[in-house]
Amino acid sequence: MVKLRDGLGFSKTSNVSRKLSGSLNLITPLGNTGFSHGSPAATRGTLRIAETFQSRQGEGKLTGTESFFIRTSGCNLRCWFCDTPYASWNPKGEQTRFDQILAQVQSSGLRHVVLTGGEPMLSSESTSLCNLLRAEGFHLTVETAGTIERETPCDLLSISPKFQSSTPDKREHPKWSELHEQRRLPISTMRRLIHTAIDYQIKFVVDSPNDYDELLEIVEQLGVPADRVWIMPQGSTNEAMDAAAQWLKAWVDQAGFRYCDRMQIRWYGNRRGT
Repeated sequence: MVKLRDGLGFSKTSNVSRKLSGSLNLITPLGNTGFSHGSPAATRGTLRIAETFQSRQGEGKLTGTESFFIRTSGCNLRCWFCDTPYASWNPKGEQTRFDQILAQVQSSGLRHVVLTGGEPMLSSESTSLCNLLRAEGFHLTVETAGTIERETPCDLLSISPKFQSSTPDKREHPKWSELHEQRRLPISTMRRLIHTAIDYQIKFVVDSPNDYDELLEIVEQLGVPADRVWIMPQGSTNEAMDAAAQWLKAWVDQAGFRYCDRMQIRWYGNRRGT
């Protein structure tokens, strides 16, 4: 457990602390989006969209920010506790043109856009949509599991690595159990995504104290400072999150990470469109 913290929240003798100076120098802007404002070519793509909606961001550093959410359909993982099965286990949605998506975003009057899933970076078209939204002046957050190495132009890259405890039961889902375990934690891919991001955060959903050791190992392998790490309880009700907070908050504080409820559940309950 991390006890003696330096300015970044890590033990002065930890491997994490020693790696930070090199890794932080690799975080660079993404540069030109490649699209001119209003370019017809920029609006020709399509993505399978499960839903779009307006809500407040409920997780991470932008918690409380009024945002327009674009949820893509489809995922390369199968977390047993997934709270959006209509975008993963049983993906729903329609192929939607970029110009239609852009019109919805513009009509919302909101500046902040969140591209989420499912796994939004499954399709190469997602990169084009990101470029379009940024060219139009929107602040873009991309929420991803970090398992796909693809250009991800955005203002905030939000990576949520998956623990071994997220793997579905092998007896009930033998195929997906194997695939999920193979795909869930490509550390080198995550590091490259982090190093090319303008800004980033790492979010973990913790199911039990059994996840602690793996969490610390992942943070060390990624080489990220503690104040970039957000810890949330696994739970789909206020009661479940309250119960988890009793054992999770103290550990998060001691480790120097940031605790964050999944506020969308507290505000709206566990339902679609939030």
